[in-house]
Amino acid sequence: MTQATPPAALQALSALWSPDAVADPYPRYEVLRNLSRGGVLDIPEWNAYALTGHAAVSAALRSPGARSSEMGGSGGSEGAQLLRHMMLFRNGAAHARLRGLVQLAFTPRVVEEQRELVRALLDELLGQVSGEIDVVAQLSHPLPARVIMSMLGLKGEDEQKFVRWSQSVADLLGSSNQTPELMARIDADAREMRHFFRDLAGELRAHPQPGLLSALAAAQDGEQQLSGDELLSNAVLLLTAGHETTSNLIPGGLLELSRQHDAWAAMVENPRQPNVADELLRVVSPVQLDFRLLGADVPLEHVTLQAGRQAQVLLAAANRDPEVFADPARLDWNRPNSARQLAFAAGPHYCLGASLARLEIAEVFAALATRFPQLRVLETPPYKPNLVLRGPQRLRVALD
Repeated sequence: MTQATPPAALQALSALWSPDAVADPYPRYEVLRNLSRGGVLDIPEWNAYALTGHAAVSAALRSPGARSSEMGGSGGSEGAQLLRHMMLFRNGAAHARLRGLVQLAFTPRVVEEQRELVRALLDELLGQVSGEIDVVAQLSHPLPARVIMSMLGLKGEDEQKFVRWSQSVADLLGSSNQTPELMARIDADAREMRHFFRDLAGELRAHPQPGLLSALAAAQDGEQQLSGDELLSNAVLLLTAGHETTSNLIPGGLLELSRQHDAWAAMVENPRQPNVADELLRVVSPVQLDFRLLGADVPLEHVTLQAGRQAQVLLAAANRDPEVFADPARLDWNRPNSARQLAFAAGPHYCLGASLARLEIAEVFAALATRFPQLRVLETPPYKPNLVLRGPQRLRVALD
């Protein structure tokens, strides 16, 4: 007979999606961790597991039998149509084909070439500010947007529109407050995206332009190319992933550093500390959780995750697993295993833009520590109502 889930566990899981949980979900993760066995909490009532342990999360992400949720069929809202062709929601051969084509145009050389662009943009953005600023509006929104737009080959005058689109896709992926008004806005933005990118694949193949979009349009594996819908959806995915996670990590990282004065002091003393990106990603976890459908059993040390069930993969809990990371809430620039963080997931769906995100994070925090060693956070900020892609709505800081 299957044992019922403890009421405290069901309460903690349900509470994760309450509006007040986004500001500090970690106490809920600890409740779940303490009630789990080997980082696995069995929830037969939901035909699901909640995974809090690093080993369990890593195994589920890497298992060939664990599948990302798929968007199928031809109906649905404009937003659902946009998601349908994203490699994020494909598995097996279909996913491998899309990822392989995109990866052809997203090489380490292309990423490293962005370093000078990032430094130039930081000089421009930070050279314009003084006194008190909102980090979100004046740094963490424009910087990653301009970097990924430049990589894609999109024009700067469309920056605000692209940031708005990115936010709409993020809301579609993870907002806990999907009201009819929000869904109407998302559908309107999805129609605008479709209009903007319409026929772009053919145009770029006929008249190549500098940038990743042209490379994506031209990318070919045998006779396979991205269709127009695939180019649209995966360009939007790169735009959103390239903007949203880094945009959330920057203010989230500064907020964490404001609580850990020794870590900030060490960074001011040496702005090129090792492991800065991985430690901030581990502690802040801008992507808090993900889901997998188990198409096959996943054997773990203490239990086997059974096929036919869903796994709620709590990345942020795994990144603070005390069995793997000593004193897990503390930022430690000399931590020897920081790179084991799972903020970019793992396995087949490991984030293609991980190296770009690391580059941006390291450059941003080195620049802030060098220019503004007395930087102070002035508020406990409100958070966007999005647990999956978690980040402050604003963050006011004093620079001097």
